[in-house]
Amino acid sequence: MQLIDRRIGFIFAVFLALLAIGATKAAWLGVVKADSLQRAASVQQEADITIPAQRGSIEDANGIDLGVSEPSMDIAATPRLVTDATKAAAKLAPIIDRDEQKILRSLARRDTQFVYLGRGIPAEKAKKARKLKIPGLEFIPDYRREYPLDWTASQLLGNVGTDGDGLSGLEYTFEKQLSGTAGERRLVKDAMGEALEIRDTKPVEPGKDVTLTLDANLQDQAEEVLAEVGEKWKPKGATAIVMDPHSGALLALANWPRVNANEPGKAPPEANTNRAVATNYEPGSTFKAFTVAAALEEGKVTPETSFSIPSVYTYADRELRDAEDLGMGSMTVSEILKHSSNIGAVKIAGALGGSKPFDKWIHRFGFGKATGVDLPGEQIGQVLPLDKYSGATMGNLPIGQGISVTAMQMMAAYAAIANGGVLRPPHIVDKVGGKPVKKKAGKRILSEATTASVRKMLEGVIGTGGTAAGAEIPGYTTAGKTGTAEKAINGEYSKEFYVASFVGFAPANDPKLLAAVIVDEPEGDIYGGQVAAPAWKQIVNFALGYKKIRPE
Repeated sequence: MQLIDRRIGFIFAVFLALLAIGATKAAWLGVVKADSLQRAASVQQEADITIPAQRGSIEDANGIDLGVSEPSMDIAATPRLVTDATKAAAKLAPIIDRDEQKILRSLARRDTQFVYLGRGIPAEKAKKARKLKIPGLEFIPDYRREYPLDWTASQLLGNVGTDGDGLSGLEYTFEKQLSGTAGERRLVKDAMGEALEIRDTKPVEPGKDVTLTLDANLQDQAEEVLAEVGEKWKPKGATAIVMDPHSGALLALANWPRVNANEPGKAPPEANTNRAVATNYEPGSTFKAFTVAAALEEGKVTPETSFSIPSVYTYADRELRDAEDLGMGSMTVSEILKHSSNIGAVKIAGALGGSKPFDKWIHRFGFGKATGVDLPGEQIGQVLPLDKYSGATMGNLPIGQGISVTAMQMMAAYAAIANGGVLRPPHIVDKVGGKPVKKKAGKRILSEATTASVRKMLEGVIGTGGTAAGAEIPGYTTAGKTGTAEKAINGEYSKEFYVASFVGFAPANDPKLLAAVIVDEPEGDIYGGQVAAPAWKQIVNFALGYKKIRPE
């Protein structure tokens, strides 16, 4: 009996000891470790989910979508939870259009708990993938950027990266406005993983839509014409721009070769360049209009001022010749511009007073600095500093050699001639989030009288005997200037590679449209009048009818 009592006492003592240990442990967990355990429990039961913001659309002046964001899914996996990687890869790859072997290699990894199998998968494809019920997969809501018109204005629009950030073009310039702000959502689950509560802790702010001055129909026409130029002349590249010279609004901006905006990686890197702002070139004879305008504005010449034009004119250490020796003996300023006389242009610059006033006018027309256009990657060209002029410099600059420009600079400067004398920054964005964008102010650089005289003289270029007679448009009086510039290669002017260009406006007396076509290294012919002017005519002829601009 005593033995039984001792055993019961021992068991009771052990029980009390265990009870004391349990109480001590409970006190430790409840008091000392309470905060950390509560945080751990919260982490296990609560999850913060990022809600992606829908990127704003880019649309043309008529509301046609050029860039939109569509719902999509990022498909990820926890590799160790995928029971049959080979089978999963074989089923998944054809649905999401990804390489089967790459998916398999990702699923076979054991050095990570998270791998992406596909980013930006269209919602319909992601839905089919989800129906496979492959264990270990995670479907993360997102948006994918799409360009409904594929090829249209691709270099202008640019593209976005895998994470949806703008990488180039307007997508990059207006990243802040387009991207919006992602939201956050808190999900509270029970021990079984079932949702108990869902609440938004940070609201989503969608990106703002960007409306352009660009007209998709005009853009398509410009691109189709450049495609014909590419087929016929097989150049290194080509650019066409159409602008409202009064407002500076860009109506079309085309580049060749074309690029599919939805597959930019399939094009060579140089094809993705927006040549209108990112490529410098020597303008050649298109620059002569500025030489004439400067001399007229300074009162040094009139359209009827005459200069002797010899067959060969020695200037410093170089001999100047015209492309065609017309044997005219002398020419007026109007004739010099009409026939694109190199000798005449250099003599007009001499009448202006030499290098210092000419350098002033180069900068007054905006060369050597950015135009301020709302596009990324704008180059400023190359303008020789006045203190670096040599004896032969003034035999080069007045005819558009020894200076490099961008197509956008030429458009801005020619717009000043077309609109009555005001130099203003071109622009292509009209509204952001439905609100008009404030336009940069212009400044007067020429009198209306001077610009009217230059416009009248430029009509002769397209008239009978001019260098661009083929650019005439029936029913309209047009004006413009051809350019055929030797390319400078390794410090010397090439006799093989040229830039052919034409810049002009219509109607000539009251220009509503200004356009330029620049063709880099055409094959078979080199002259702006034969290569660029016919393309300009096609684009402007279409634009005049499309915009319902009446003949004068």
